[in-house]
Amino acid sequence: MTDHRADAPEAYRELLDQYERVTALGGVQGTLSWDQQVMMPEGGNPARSKQLSVASGLSHDLLTDDVVTDSLAVLDDAALTDEQAAVVREIERQYVRAERVPRDLVEEISQTSSEALQAWEEARENDDFETFAPYLDELVDLKREYAAHIDDQRDPYAVLFEEYEPYLDLETAERVLDRLREELVPLIDAVQASDADLAAPFAGGTYDPEAQEAFSRDVLDALGYDWDRGRLDTSTHPFTVGNQFDSRITTRFSEDEPLDSMMSTVHEFGHARYNLGLPREEYGTPLGEARDLTVHESQSRLWENHVGRSAAFWEHFAGDLRGQFPTVDATPRDLYEAANRVYPDNLIRVEADELTYHMHIVLRFEIERALISGDLDVADVPEAWNDKMAEYLGVRPDTDSEGCLQNIHWSHGNFGYFPTYSLGSVLAAQLYAHAEADIDGLDAAISGGDFDPLADWLGERVHRHGRRYTTPDLIEEATGEPYTADHFLDYVNAKFGDLYDL
Repeated sequence: MTDHRADAPEAYRELLDQYERVTALGGVQGTLSWDQQVMMPEGGNPARSKQLSVASGLSHDLLTDDVVTDSLAVLDDAALTDEQAAVVREIERQYVRAERVPRDLVEEISQTSSEALQAWEEARENDDFETFAPYLDELVDLKREYAAHIDDQRDPYAVLFEEYEPYLDLETAERVLDRLREELVPLIDAVQASDADLAAPFAGGTYDPEAQEAFSRDVLDALGYDWDRGRLDTSTHPFTVGNQFDSRITTRFSEDEPLDSMMSTVHEFGHARYNLGLPREEYGTPLGEARDLTVHESQSRLWENHVGRSAAFWEHFAGDLRGQFPTVDATPRDLYEAANRVYPDNLIRVEADELTYHMHIVLRFEIERALISGDLDVADVPEAWNDKMAEYLGVRPDTDSEGCLQNIHWSHGNFGYFPTYSLGSVLAAQLYAHAEADIDGLDAAISGGDFDPLADWLGERVHRHGRRYTTPDLIEEATGEPYTADHFLDYVNAKFGDLYDL
């Protein structure tokens, strides 16, 4: 990448100086949010809510300041290099949205989200949707208002979706989700009808969370997680926060299912590896930021599913697992089968298998679209959730904690986020197919504990570009073809066809 600051117009340098402040303040907000979910004492939320609200308002002010307005106006018809044009494109996209939204609304959304997080945690722990419902109701109203300020002539959900994926439109997301629903449901039905009996080496046991954490750390060591720039902690809902200098991950542990915590850890590692692979010299510019959530989720889903659920992975890690859990007498093949068992009656998205996972996403997508459009009242969410769970997965939650309270996203006001999990899973398969074609002996490297060839390939094809390309252009740059679900469907049909003798 060339030095885009060299010989740049003065307005460009002024724009970058201002954006570096926006980035720094965003990092402060991220660290405050991490602390709120991981380390903050329970009574600290009133102050933290105010801190995050003020920081959100200040960030909004910086992004909509006259220096940004004036610089963008000057640069509108300036002769720019490709890198400079990409920087201006990305800052302008954020500016255009931000300047249409009142600062007071930005602060109100931030404070309400912070308060909603604590209410969600209490509601989930006590299985009491009524505790969370007023906050969800308020956030739905606030995000409708937010979308209307940006563009009151468009579907508000489409406007909100663009917060997370601005370059693959909502129609693309709907088309992908429709195709997954159409083609995965028959595959899931065939799996259920199969006589194949996959190994279940963890059934009936209990597994020490400390041993699970030790195994997760062993896995992260082998994958190449940079502990000098990262941490592993626990939280109610696993997440990643950070940048190329400090990217922290969290996980959670279940005494019944040690593979769930490991898969969550590997998933979050994928996010962190992307962050840590961004160009360090570009911190504070869009060229040093991750492309949006379709790409980010592709990295987490690639490491979780194409690596963590692979036969080659378990060839390498079977011994480490048995060392942490001596009561588990399992071969690498047993562990591969256990990691890929299909559980249509599973209630929890983050514990779902690769196939039914997408029915969880479709369910959430449909509910939050109905919430934002006004076709569904917040009070009716638990019943709607349970009905859709019964329709798509054949199981009905006994509690709201297992149903509509299981995800953290709505407490953050993140309406429009969920489709990117499926969009990212599709992209993960496309990227991995090309990595396999380009890297000689990739399976052998993974089974031997060498993850560098894959990490380096992703770094070269995806991470180093930051936001230089739009999502469709980045996909074509990385794979030589447009975004497609073909690779994902080929992959799951081959994999589960083999596992279940279809």
